[in-house]
Order: sequence, then structure tokens, then C-alpha cells
Amino acid sequence: MNPLFDRVTIAGAGLLGASLGLAMQARGLARHITGVGRRQSSLEKALARGTVHTVTLDLAAAAADADLIVVATPAGAVTGALDTIRHAAAENAIVIDVASTKGSICAHARSLWKAPRRFIGCHPMAGSEKSGPEHATPHLYEGSVCLVETGPDLDVEARAQVLRLWEAIGARVIGVDPDHHDALLARTSHVPHIIAAALALVAAREGATCDFIGNGFRDTTRIAAGSPEMWRDITLTNGPAIAGGLRAVQRQIDAFLDAVDRQDPDALLDLFNAGKSARESVLAE
Repeated sequence: MNPLFDRVTIAGAGLLGASLGLAMQARGLARHITGVGRRQSSLEKALARGTVHTVTLDLAAAAADADLIVVATPAGAVTGALDTIRHAAAENAIVIDVASTKGSICAHARSLWKAPRRFIGCHPMAGSEKSGPEHATPHLYEGSVCLVETGPDLDVEARAQVLRLWEAIGARVIGVDPDHHDALLARTSHVPHIIAAALALVAAREGATCDFIGNGFRDTTRIAAGSPEMWRDITLTNGPAIAGGLRAVQRQIDAFLDAVDRQDPDALLDLFNAGKSARESVLAE
């Protein structure tokens, strides 16, 4: 099988970037992969794990001869990385990111690249509460959904190549407008994480211990164990949509609170039935 790319640069040595490196190597999709990071210690872990072939702290140098550049940094660092890459990379290089927010990142890319744009915003919906290259796996993206930017200014050939990459490592690709992406993900991913963190804080401040913890709490708050830095950046780069989602949840909480205060069994039953139906509708295949 001929590789899709000759030289790949992955900026970011965390779980997503390291797993992508392993997945591409396992399937023969790249001849050479360079890992870029901010800390030599993280890069050494990525190198020892075999996620990349070589490592460097110099993003510009690594981007200069790459066919594909993957920005797998925290969301808050993506636009700065794009600034460096735009001046260093070859005109025909394809650039993607894997951040969980897309609107501000893709808008920044539009300001840097002229149409047809060879930066394609991506969001592979895969991951774990664990982080770091030591937890990387070549199977992370198998069976996942990867949301890929749509738009009239994108380079058609570059986007097709990006789709081939995600499909080759086992992901199902869905095209999405960046702003619509952020509105949806605020409600299905970002707000749930904030609520999980809030629930954990409330329980801890009440003095709860493992003897009082049921599976509902474990399931609901599992994602709160994720990287605080990553979720800080996600929240800051999708603020308006997250704020809107939080306010919508607050209205639902107020409805429950009102029913609890009134001890209204019919209102509570209606709310729980509506929630059950809504979940079934959202998760229906």
C-alpha cells in the first residue's frame, strides 16, 4: 500500500496526536512522522512509545518540508501554531487540527490562507479521560466519528485527502459547518463536561466519600477526570455557545427546582418522561 503522505508533522505530543501517529504507522499511511512539542520530556515519551520517528521543539522547521501538518495542541494554542505554520509550510502542504472547537479556529485559518484553502478543520470525537503519549493507541480512532469542516473556500483535493486519512484509520466522517459544530458540541460535549465538574464539586463539598457513591455519580462525573487545561481552552474558545447551553440547562434545572419546591408529582413525572424521550431521540441511530 502506498502511503498517503511522505512526511507528516504532528504538533502536540498528547493522546490525540500520539495515537494518530501510531494509527498512521500501523496502516502504512506515512513514510516519516515528526513530533513537535513544547517540552522535551513529553517528546521523549512520544519517541520512546514509537508514536513518531523524530522529534523537535521547532515547529517552523518541522513544518517546512511536511506534506501534512497536524495541529494536535490544546485548543487555545491552535491559532498561534497556525500563524507559525502559515509562514513556514510549503504552499501545497495540507494542514489540519483536531481541536474540539472549530468556529474561531477555522475563522482564523480563513484570515491566513487564501482560497482554495488547504487548512481543513477536523474534530475526531475520540479520546479518554487519560492523557499523554504513554496512553496512546493505534486503535483510538476506530469506530469514532470525525467531524470535518465544510465550506466553499476549501481546496477540494486537500479535503478529499483528509477524508481518506480519517477513513483509513477507522473513523466515519461527517461534514459540518464550523459554527454549527460549535453550537451542537457545546450542548453534547462541552456543557456536559462543565456539569460533571460541578457535580463533583458539589458532592466533595458536602463531604461525600466512596462509601456514598453510586454508579450514577461515577458515570455522570467520569469525564470530569479529563485534563483541566484542555477543558479550560475548549471553554474559552467556544464561550458564546457554551454560555447559551449553560443557560438552557439552567432553565431546565429551574423547572425541576420549581417542581421539587411545590412537591408536584405530575410536573416531576412530566419532566422525567420528557428527559427520557429526549435522550432516546438524540441517541437514536
